[in-house]
Amino acid sequence: MILLAETELQGVTSMAIGIPMALIGAVLLAFGAQFQSRGLNKVERITGQSAGSGLSIRHVLSLLKRPSWVMGTLLLGLAVVFQIGSLSFAPLIVVQPIGVVALVITATINARMSRVDIGQRARVSLAMCVVGIVAFVTIAAFSATNREVTDVKLVTILIAFSVVLVAAVVMFLAVRHRRVALFYIVGAGVLYGFVVTFAKSVIGRLQQGEFEWLTWLCVAALLIGALLGMVFVQNAYSSGPPDLVVAGLTVIDPLVAVLIGIVVLNEAADAAWWAVALWGLSAVVAVIGVLGLARFHPQVGKTHTDPTGPVQVPR
Repeated sequence: MILLAETELQGVTSMAIGIPMALIGAVLLAFGAQFQSRGLNKVERITGQSAGSGLSIRHVLSLLKRPSWVMGTLLLGLAVVFQIGSLSFAPLIVVQPIGVVALVITATINARMSRVDIGQRARVSLAMCVVGIVAFVTIAAFSATNREVTDVKLVTILIAFSVVLVAAVVMFLAVRHRRVALFYIVGAGVLYGFVVTFAKSVIGRLQQGEFEWLTWLCVAALLIGALLGMVFVQNAYSSGPPDLVVAGLTVIDPLVAVLIGIVVLNEAADAAWWAVALWGLSAVVAVIGVLGLARFHPQVGKTHTDPTGPVQVPR
């Protein structure tokens, strides 16, 4: 009994540390996304070339000279540090969905800075994203537990990532000359979902004292996924507003990561059947919210180089 009570206390303490760290990461993500979006839109305006058809070398060099983009990148880097730190204390399926807080902050900031009313239907979609993810993480907080990360689990995740990586590259080459915001957003969300999973897996292996070639392979996959995900995000900024981009990252990303956490890492092995059913329902609500934002947000598909409707974002 005493041992059980100590274990439960350690679990509560870990949650008390991991969840606040995830919240701080979400706030940093919100501001980082806003600054990066501003920097990219400014570069598009200066160069007269939209990044919606793919980032060019000229775009990249110009971005590195934009203080707002550099600041946003630094903030996103800090967000990643806090998010990875939170994974050291709490299960992936608990802390990862908390990033939805960034969506609310980003939507508020973007509406004020761009002076654009997103409209009732977009607000309903935004609410669906938040409600779906909040319900998701609430259920997870009472059902999830950390599990040992075995070699079989790592190999399974690496194989799944290889398939996703090939598909993402092929699709990117096929649509890179089109401004398809939803494709870039979903692609980035899926890639970052694997990145977070790899981070959690590497942390688990470190805690288990098992850091060998398979773990190093996970580190390499993490870096590849992060870099390609960043390319997808930058292209998404060119064809969609920052709150839509963050919506994809804070909904698609955790849903992918949590799916892996449930199916592969077995973090929900002790969850009741009704909890799994509610997870599925809340996930559907959140995804419908993202699709609604992509359809109804007034800034989707409009950039400074778009003659049909420039977005007035203060610089």
